[in-house]
Amino acid sequence: MADLTLIRAEDNIAQICIAMADASVNTLQESAIEKMSALLDELEQDSSIKGLVIYSGKKDCFIAGADINMLDQCQTAQQAQALSEAGQKLFKRLSKLPFRVVAAIDGSCLGGGLELALACDMRIVSDNPKTRLGLPEVQLGLLPGSGGTQRLVARIGLMKSLDLILTGKQLRAKQALALGLVDEVLPKDVLLNSAMEYAALSKKVKRSSRQSVSETLLNSFIGRGFLLKKARQQALAKSKGHYPAIDAILDVLSVRNMSKKAFTTEAEQFAQLVMTKQSQALRGLFFASTQLKKKREDANDQAISQVWLLGGGFMGGGIAYSCVNNANVAVRIKDIHQSGVAHAMAYGDGLLQQKRSKRHFSRIEYDQVMARYSGTLDYQGMGKADLVIEAVFEDLKLKQQMVADVEHYGREDTIFASNTSSIPIAAIAKNAKRPENIIGLHYFSPAEKMPLVEVIPHANTSEATINRTVNFALRQGKTPIVVKDCAGFYVNRILAPYINEAARLLLAGEQIAKIDHALTQFGFPVGPLRLLDEVGLDVAAKIAPILSRELGKRFTPPDVFNHLLGDQRLGKKASKGFYRYDHAKSLNQADDRVYDVLDIRLNANLTDDEMAWRCVLQMVLEVCRCLNEGIVQSDRDADVGAVFGIGFPPHLGGPVNMIKQLGAAVILDKLALFAKLYGDRFIPEADVVNMIKAISAPSVP
Repeated sequence: MADLTLIRAEDNIAQICIAMADASVNTLQESAIEKMSALLDELEQDSSIKGLVIYSGKKDCFIAGADINMLDQCQTAQQAQALSEAGQKLFKRLSKLPFRVVAAIDGSCLGGGLELALACDMRIVSDNPKTRLGLPEVQLGLLPGSGGTQRLVARIGLMKSLDLILTGKQLRAKQALALGLVDEVLPKDVLLNSAMEYAALSKKVKRSSRQSVSETLLNSFIGRGFLLKKARQQALAKSKGHYPAIDAILDVLSVRNMSKKAFTTEAEQFAQLVMTKQSQALRGLFFASTQLKKKREDANDQAISQVWLLGGGFMGGGIAYSCVNNANVAVRIKDIHQSGVAHAMAYGDGLLQQKRSKRHFSRIEYDQVMARYSGTLDYQGMGKADLVIEAVFEDLKLKQQMVADVEHYGREDTIFASNTSSIPIAAIAKNAKRPENIIGLHYFSPAEKMPLVEVIPHANTSEATINRTVNFALRQGKTPIVVKDCAGFYVNRILAPYINEAARLLLAGEQIAKIDHALTQFGFPVGPLRLLDEVGLDVAAKIAPILSRELGKRFTPPDVFNHLLGDQRLGKKASKGFYRYDHAKSLNQADDRVYDVLDIRLNANLTDDEMAWRCVLQMVLEVCRCLNEGIVQSDRDADVGAVFGIGFPPHLGGPVNMIKQLGAAVILDKLALFAKLYGDRFIPEADVVNMIKAISAPSVP
C-alpha cells in the first residue's frame, strides 16, 4: 500500500512525506502514483499553499525506484506503456504546480525517484554517505520511462546525461552537485528546514545555468547528431548488440528534447523494452539477488565484530579490505612473514587512496578505516576473534593445521571459514574438535570487487554458523549463495569444463585472441584464456587435479598447464601468460610464443558461434549435474552463481534461464551435433536430459 501523507506546515508550506507501508524502502507503486495524484488535486485547489516540500519518512531512502513487480505483471506492451504515461502525467503535473516544489533527498534516490526529483523546481540532498542519485534502468534492460530521459538532459545537458543513462551509474551527493544535478548539499539535520525555506521562494526564481562553449556546441543540432553517433558506436562495442535498451535510449534522445514527440517515444520504447526477453532476464536476476540479500534471522545469531585473516596475499588483501571498508569491522592479519602483513595493509591502503583521489573519502574517513587494520605473526589475542578467515594456498594439511591452531587459541564459538576454491570443507574439518564451527567462505578474485561469495557448510556445520556467516557476507556487500560441500563447490565446478573446452580449441589450432573474442561476443566480460591469466595459471593447475580426482576424468584438463608453467607463464602476475603484460604496447595482445611452447600449428576454421557454444554447452551440462546433485539449492542460485561468479552473460539471465528461453530441443540438438563432431563429452546422461527438459517445460500456474 502507498503511504503518502500531506502535511500543511506553517507559513502555508505543504509537505508530502513518503513512507511505504510494510516495506523497508520507498518504491513507486501504482498505488503511490494514484495517491500522489490525489494529493496534487488537493494542492491545486488550495490557493493558500505557497510551496511544497517532498521528503521521505524512511531511513536512508528517498525513493529507490519504481516497483519492478508492476512490470512483471504487464501482459502486453500497451499495459507497460500505460504505466509509463501515468508516471509522465504525474510528474508533468508536479512540474506545473503554481508554487515552488523542493525535493529534500536523504539516502537513495534512484530510477523513478530521481525522475520525480527532476520534476521538482529544486533538489537539495543530504551529505549522508548513503545518499545516491542515478537512473539505473539500463541495468534492468529498460530506460527511464517517466520523463527522466528528457528532464535529465534539460538539467545537465546531453553529454553528461548519456554517461548516466547508458551506464546506470550512481552519484554521491557531492558528485551530483558538481554535475549540476542537484542545487545544494547540506547536513542531514538541517535538510528539511532548509527545504522549507527554499519552498517559500517564488517559483520564478531560477538557478543560474552557465554552459561552456563545448557544451553549447554539443547541445546544438549538429553537435547532438555527432555525440549520439559516437555514443552508439561506443555502446555497441561494449554491449555486443545484446542489450536493446541502449539503442532505445539513443533513439529517444535523438528526438527534440522536452517535445511531445520525445515523451511519446520514451513511453513507447519503454513499453517495448519491458516485453523483451533481455529485460525479463535482467529483472529475474534483480529479484533473485534481492532475495539472496535478505538477512538470516536466528536467535543465536551473534554479530561479528572482530575478524582474523590468515594469509596476507592477493586474496587476503581483498578480503581484509571488504571487512574494514564494507563491513566496518576490525581485522587482524596473521602471516608467517611481516611482508605478508604489510602487503595486505598496503593493498587496502591503495584502494582507499583511490577513493580519496576521487573525493569519495575524506581524510577522517580514511583514517577511521585504516585504524581497523592490525597485523601479527602469531596467534596471541585470537581469543577476541568472532570469525577467522583462512586465505592461504590450496594445501589440505596446512588448512587442517590452521583449524587446530584456531581451536587452540580461539574461543569455543569462533567460526573458522576457509576461502578454499576446491578442497571439500569436510576434509578440512576432518580432525576438528568443534566441526560445527567450520564452514567454507569462498570469495572470487578480486575479492573487493566480485559480488558473489559461496557459503559452504559441511555435514556437521551448525545452523548458527551458517546464519552468522551469511549475514557477515551481506555486511561486506556480497551476494551469498549456500552450496553443497563437494570439490570445486559450484562456481569452479561449472567453470572447469568451460575452461577445458577453450584449451581444446587452442590445441586444435584456434588462435588465442579469436577464442576469447568468440566468448566476449557471446556476452562474457572476458574470454576464458584471458580469465586464466587473471586468476593465475598456477592456481588453476593446483585446482585441476583436485577436481579430476574427486569428480572424474571429464575434469582432467588438456595438457596445457604443465608446459606453460614450465615456461614461467603464471599469467598477469608474472607479466606473461596467454597474453603479454610486460610493456604498455603489448597489453591486450596475445603472446604468439605460446604456440611454440605448446607445439601448436595454427589451423583456425571454426566460427565464433561454434567456438562459443562448445564452451558454453560444457558449462550448461555441469550446471544441470549440479542441480541434480543438489550442489545448488535452486535454479535461482544456479543462475546468480554463474552470472555473479563467472560473468555468464547477464542478458541471458544465467544458464538455467537460457535453457528456458531457448527450449530443450535447441539445447539437445546442439549437444547431439557437437557429440558427432567432437566426442562423447557432449553426450548428456539420462538424468541431465531429463533436467534440461524439466527446466524448459512450461510452468503450471
